[in-house]
Amino acid sequence: MIDALLVIFRPVTAWDRLAQKRLGVKFILLSYLLPLLLLLAAAEGDALVHWGKWQPDIGALKHFSAAKAALFEMGQLLLTLAFVFVCAHAVKSLGGTFHSRHTYAQAFTVVAYGLSPLFFLRLFDVFPELSPWIPWSVGIVLSLRVLYHGVPPIMLPDPPHALGLYFSGSLLLVAAAALLRFVTAWGLEGKMGSGHSYLSHLLSRLHFW
Repeated sequence: MIDALLVIFRPVTAWDRLAQKRLGVKFILLSYLLPLLLLLAAAEGDALVHWGKWQPDIGALKHFSAAKAALFEMGQLLLTLAFVFVCAHAVKSLGGTFHSRHTYAQAFTVVAYGLSPLFFLRLFDVFPELSPWIPWSVGIVLSLRVLYHGVPPIMLPDPPHALGLYFSGSLLLVAAAALLRFVTAWGLEGKMGSGHSYLSHLLSRLHFW
């Protein structure tokens, strides 16, 4: 987790260290990504129970039960892990379009550590009246800066292709991260129930049940 902090404050040095270490997917997952996501889930879940979350539809704070908070955080954790694994595969595939060969571990390192500002900024989700899009916006901008320094030493693209790989990979990660944030923000704002009711109504009209 120290490396994840270093890529934010000393990106050039930190990425060079990560390149030398050549970490595997399992090591990154167990030593950094999963512990960080569990810490975030515990902090945000506790805040949902004790502080609540602002609900725009009713214009008031809503306190979650411990069971609902745990269910939401578990879902968010699983979605985030899926997001990282899928995006790593996509970044690896993008590297192939630039006539470069990369391992999945290299792509996973870039995604997991490159998005560390986005993950750490999620700590601000504990504040009940703060829009989840504010820490997301700051986090994604910082992540783009971190990724700029991380793609060349980790992915080792040919110099003429490095900038293209960075831009295409960044565009992909921003779009995927925005989709993930939309889904989780939708849940935090209490719209899951209305969405489920709308879906049930639509399916009933289609005579699916």
